[in-house]
Amino acid sequence: MKKNSSSFYKYQDTLIRIAIVVIATILTIYFFPKNDRFKYDFKKGEPWQYETLYAPFSFPVKKSEEAIKREIELIKTNTPKYFDHQNDISNTVTSLIKKEYNKRHTDSLEFQNSEEAINQIGDIVTIFYSNYYLEKPLDTDSKYVIIQSDSGFKEVLYADIIKPKDLSIEINNLLDDSSFKDKKWLANSLLKNANSNIIFNKDLSEQIIEDEVSKVLPTRGVVPSNSRIIAQGEIVEGEKYQILRTLNETYQAQTWSESQYFWRLLGYIILVALTYIILMLFFYNYRPDIYNSSRKLLFIFFNVLTIILLTTMVVNLNSIFVYVVPICILPLILKSFFDARVGLFTHVLTVLILSFIVPNGEEFLFLQIVAGIVTILSSSEIYKRANLFITIGQIVIVYVSSYFAFYAINQGGVTGWEWYKVTYFVLCGLAMLFVWPLIYIYEKLFGLVSDVSLLELSDTNSKLLKELSNKAPGTFHHSLNVANIAESAADAIQANAMLTRVGALYHDIGKMMNPTYFSENQGSGINPHDDLDPEESAQIIINHTINGIEIAKKYKIPDRIIDFIRTHHGDSTVYYFYKKALVNNPDLDINEYQYPGPKPFSPETAILMIADSVEAASKSLKNPTSTSINDLVDNIINKQVEEKQFINADITFKQIETIKSVIKKKLANIYHLRIEYPE
Repeated sequence: MKKNSSSFYKYQDTLIRIAIVVIATILTIYFFPKNDRFKYDFKKGEPWQYETLYAPFSFPVKKSEEAIKREIELIKTNTPKYFDHQNDISNTVTSLIKKEYNKRHTDSLEFQNSEEAINQIGDIVTIFYSNYYLEKPLDTDSKYVIIQSDSGFKEVLYADIIKPKDLSIEINNLLDDSSFKDKKWLANSLLKNANSNIIFNKDLSEQIIEDEVSKVLPTRGVVPSNSRIIAQGEIVEGEKYQILRTLNETYQAQTWSESQYFWRLLGYIILVALTYIILMLFFYNYRPDIYNSSRKLLFIFFNVLTIILLTTMVVNLNSIFVYVVPICILPLILKSFFDARVGLFTHVLTVLILSFIVPNGEEFLFLQIVAGIVTILSSSEIYKRANLFITIGQIVIVYVSSYFAFYAINQGGVTGWEWYKVTYFVLCGLAMLFVWPLIYIYEKLFGLVSDVSLLELSDTNSKLLKELSNKAPGTFHHSLNVANIAESAADAIQANAMLTRVGALYHDIGKMMNPTYFSENQGSGINPHDDLDPEESAQIIINHTINGIEIAKKYKIPDRIIDFIRTHHGDSTVYYFYKKALVNNPDLDINEYQYPGPKPFSPETAILMIADSVEAASKSLKNPTSTSINDLVDNIINKQVEEKQFINADITFKQIETIKSVIKKKLANIYHLRIEYPE
């Protein structure tokens, strides 16, 4: 059990990094659009920008919505209406007319002839209803109608059906051939009592239309696999436009078999995982400080996943807005917290992943990589507001120029230039202004320090530095000199000059606990160490680093600055008091007179150690000359090299020689004697 536990702790860091890559890969694949995408962007009436397109598989061509609507309207117009025939209407109307006739002729001299007249009325009505009469005509363009009766269905010309406007003419024509005496009365009676012998069957008619509409196919014809769809330069219109739309919709709606889905998923996992592994290898080889910090790795991968998620959401919503996503905010943030190389490398790999899911991946890839390079090259000193606005302006110009170039290449001209796309790029630039509050949020969440915070910490009017200047004015002045020297040295070897300066300003804040025990604060000439044993004096001197860490944490100074307090003496020896104690005790343990460390582990902390030691030692020069200053600098730095104080600092001998040269010039300027002018 113990063996397994020790093995786990031995490989704990490696397992954490593997877990980061695995989780990032899973989340990225999960964010990817679930449907496949059509990788070409096209518009009706414009030339096809890409290479000749061949059908990747067989698919039916969908009809346009307009075509389907026209077909449905045609069905509604041409489908016959259905009517029900009422056989008993003839008898009902005959009975009504006969009653009127009997009432009219009850007292007539011709009553004896009424039976013949009644028979004639019956015959006339029967003849009339041998046709079809519709009292309420329909507003229809149908040529035929279907009449349902006991004998079945009969197709009839709608024009042959008698309508109210034709009723009078039809009755008169019918009576002209009759021998009935009172034709006028019969005509009026029949006109008054005539009812429809056919009734519109709305339910049946609508059901028939629905059945016919349901038979309308949404497709017409099939595009065979590998057949040519459209050639480069052809105009996207008519049939070609409809085929392209169908192919696009087919991609979006395409369902894959279980086997196909597995292989597609496996392919995406390999590509994404390979990208993240390359990013991790970059940190391992070139940025070990990031690789060895789980917090920094999580911060970088969190930002990458955030950009991927945001882009995926926009693509799923409407891919036309993909250029509104402020993707270049990623290198801007990473450069603020780390350096330009980390920002650019991470940005390029992120854009490679995004090119899988956005339309026009090649165009997107070029625009975003170029914009990312411009972001890195122009975003120095982002804490200055003017620099950020300049950077955003340059990015927008790059976006617009590149998109204009692609449009000119693909269209063979600038006619129809889409000005609204410029609005997307401007919105993208405005969204990048969110980098300031985002940096602040990240600092609180991940405990990192950006150039913006460094600028705030470098203010000598801050509460902690003011307290230092009041309690230990000599130490405060010493810190200012060290900060100026260290900043120049850091700038000379391309280290983080702002970070180095801030670290130098705070490196000795622990001396506030016992300011008079440090020579720079002994203005009265009284040295409290004269009344102490060397061991006690050494502990007071050594404890200023521990006290400084406690004070810094109390004032919530970032860990990145506390590292300067912790390492600015490394594990060096308080040599003066050690030598003094050695006189009385030759067997003295040197460890009791050494700082607890650790040794500097970055070029910036190494520069502070050098600048601090040299500036403090230079105060002992009674008559500083160029030679004495050079010897002092060489001796102190060479001794630190011999003690292996810079073994963890990733600093080269060439850089150390450069630092020596810079410090010698700075000290020469500080101790330069002014010419005495005669009174």
